[in-house]
Amino acid sequence: MSLNDARRQRHALAAALVVIVVWGANFSVQKYTMSALTPGGFLFARYLLLPMAAVSLLLWYRRASLPPLTRTDVWALARLGFFGHTVHVSMVTYGIHWSTAFSSSLILACGPIFTLLILRLQKVETLTRAQVGGVAIACVGVLVFLWDKLAAGRWQATGGDLFLLFASSFFAYYTVASKPLIQRLGTVNVMTWSTLLGAAPIVLLSLPAAVRVDWMSVPPSAWVALLWASLVSAFFGWLVWGWVNVVRGVARSAPLMYLMPPVAGVVAWLAADEQFTTLKLTGAAVTLGGVALAQFASPPGRPEREAPALVD
Repeated sequence: MSLNDARRQRHALAAALVVIVVWGANFSVQKYTMSALTPGGFLFARYLLLPMAAVSLLLWYRRASLPPLTRTDVWALARLGFFGHTVHVSMVTYGIHWSTAFSSSLILACGPIFTLLILRLQKVETLTRAQVGGVAIACVGVLVFLWDKLAAGRWQATGGDLFLLFASSFFAYYTVASKPLIQRLGTVNVMTWSTLLGAAPIVLLSLPAAVRVDWMSVPPSAWVALLWASLVSAFFGWLVWGWVNVVRGVARSAPLMYLMPPVAGVVAWLAADEQFTTLKLTGAAVTLGGVALAQFASPPGRPEREAPALVD
């Protein structure tokens, strides 16, 4: 490895760790933002900001000219936008609002399990014993993790976690369906157009909630949190992560995602005084272990190895 290559590897690792910290903290940032804007107001404002950023990127990337798309491409990107943004991000937003920051980060880390199951249903992949074992371990871990909430009758928080678990299945579909499009159209095109096409329904659906928000009384800290969650974490975070994957490779970058729930837990403990029981921490460890086993028992190049979670 040359000196320049070694330097790029160090810079990519440093950038990856910064992104993990940003994403881990973002769960608490989103909860604070939604306390000021409501989940619907947050979605409305976020999906006014993201399309502007996406169009700016595409114009810069394509030297101020939008690339032509076929009708088939538009429909495929519209489906991605619907499932990846309209459905997934909307569900995740409300799930985070109902649940806690640490729980949200852990549940969303189960995404590769659903990706694996979708590939199995499509007969693209046959599950190995290690993968089946990983899925089973992850399921047990989730049950252990949720047990204290179930025993205490905290139905809203439990419902939020289950809502997030269901939401992660939609991103699993996005992961599988986007790969051939990314290979053909490029990451920037797919990211931009799916964001644009998925944003319009969110803005329309969240408009009634946005109208009820007293925007003039929103504190400056909430505006800063909104910009952080929308642009720094969601938009620039995924751009940087894409560059990290190019430099380091997916196989070396994906395991770093398992640092995100611990970061989210520490930030939630410091910022929101979230409490962690021994049972909850045990369930989290078992869940992450099962997901990792199922994920990395797959052959290289499979989608479930490439996207452990969608960070919103």
